[in-house]
Amino acid sequence: MIRLCLTICLFTTSVCAETVLAARTIPAQSTIMPEDIIVNSRTIPGGVADPNEIIGMEARVALYAGRPIRAGDVGFPAVVERNQIIALHYNQHGLVISTEGRALGRAGPGDIIRVMNISSRSTVTAQIGADGAAYVSR
Repeated sequence: MIRLCLTICLFTTSVCAETVLAARTIPAQSTIMPEDIIVNSRTIPGGVADPNEIIGMEARVALYAGRPIRAGDVGFPAVVERNQIIALHYNQHGLVISTEGRALGRAGPGDIIRVMNISSRSTVTAQIGADGAAYVSR
């Protein structure tokens, strides 16, 4: 048993993970390009390891040079701006309601934001679709 453990320890290689760092300060709401990032050979907990995961994404917060980029720091580019008039859809059990709403935040596809129904002035929580429309699930 000891020989087996020793053999396994000798023949296993250490796995080198990488972490993506910002090459320069990237302001929030900027699209991340390949020249904006560098890959560091050491592992930093919470940092993104694959640069392809974040290239083309939008910085949600300011990313400072030399610091690791975390998955929560980036997201899909926004398709809805704050105060923009967007389509608001509700579809539940065969009931379909469509109206206009005012986005109360900036969001990309898949993000959940508050939207004010222009007709009733009530505020609902909706998920933004790839088409820029808001879909109310409840």
